[in-house]
Amino acid sequence: MQLPHSGVELIERIAERWRWFVFRVRFHPWTIHELPRMLGGLLDYARLMRLDRPIGIWLLLWPTLWALWISSRGNPSPRIFIIFVVGTVLMRSAGCAINDYADRSFDPRVARTKDRPLAAGRISTLEALVLFAALSITALMLALQLNKSTLLLAVAGGFLAVSYPFVKRFLPVPQMYLGLTFGWGIPMAFEAQYEQVPRVAWLLLLANMLWVTVYDTMYAMADREDDLKIGVRSTAILFGDSDRHIIAVLQAMTLLSLFLVGRMIHMGHWYAMGLGAGAVFFVYQLWLIRARDRDACLRAFLNNNYFGMAVFIGMALEYQFAR
Repeated sequence: MQLPHSGVELIERIAERWRWFVFRVRFHPWTIHELPRMLGGLLDYARLMRLDRPIGIWLLLWPTLWALWISSRGNPSPRIFIIFVVGTVLMRSAGCAINDYADRSFDPRVARTKDRPLAAGRISTLEALVLFAALSITALMLALQLNKSTLLLAVAGGFLAVSYPFVKRFLPVPQMYLGLTFGWGIPMAFEAQYEQVPRVAWLLLLANMLWVTVYDTMYAMADREDDLKIGVRSTAILFGDSDRHIIAVLQAMTLLSLFLVGRMIHMGHWYAMGLGAGAVFFVYQLWLIRARDRDACLRAFLNNNYFGMAVFIGMALEYQFAR
């Protein structure tokens, strides 16, 4: 095939191909009937990955950003930053796919989850597993761009993500295991940039585990009645009538852990202001769940995005103006 001799000829060829495509879409009966089905299938894949509900991405991303900023003293490598952000989106999407596969016999019996693509039968179990594998392999290819020790941590993080949906079947406090899974980007970030995982990283991971237990208990409070019927374990069930008081204690422990992180790395007023703003959001969440109303508990869960954001903004401002 000969190449076009001028830009005008190239444009003419592109226009000709576009006219052919429009003709096919407009007049070909198969195309007219198949396009809605194909687009609907893509939307179901997006819903399986929860791309329509990005709150999970943010809750997974904030502690990773905390670690990236601390490990780099406020100046993360752009390449590592992009790898971790994209990797966070991929692994959260993969985690949702494998979670729905593991919950395929439970989700149809829960009001909030019965319309998910896999539970409703719009996507097969094989499609969910293939999507999970594709996302995981893509995330692994990103991890291969990092040093060897970080890659090993990434493999361990992958195991945590895959095992969580099955571990929560028998672990009475699955939210703590989820906190470890969601926070595994913290030691990875330190290893990728600092080339070691210091004590402050493990303290930050502990803070994240406490925080995840807080917001995932709020999330589980909305499903408590359904979970009791089908035998699913959660901290909302374990805590019983003391759920609000235990959440308050866990919030205080989260703030204390983050305060100690700040002391270890000599953070100042900007960081303290971020923690103060986070404390205000925590108090608001306690007010929301005071009557254990399902919708209010979900709003409290969603509000945790602002807690993570407040801590990160305080941290970023500290490195920007106080160093």
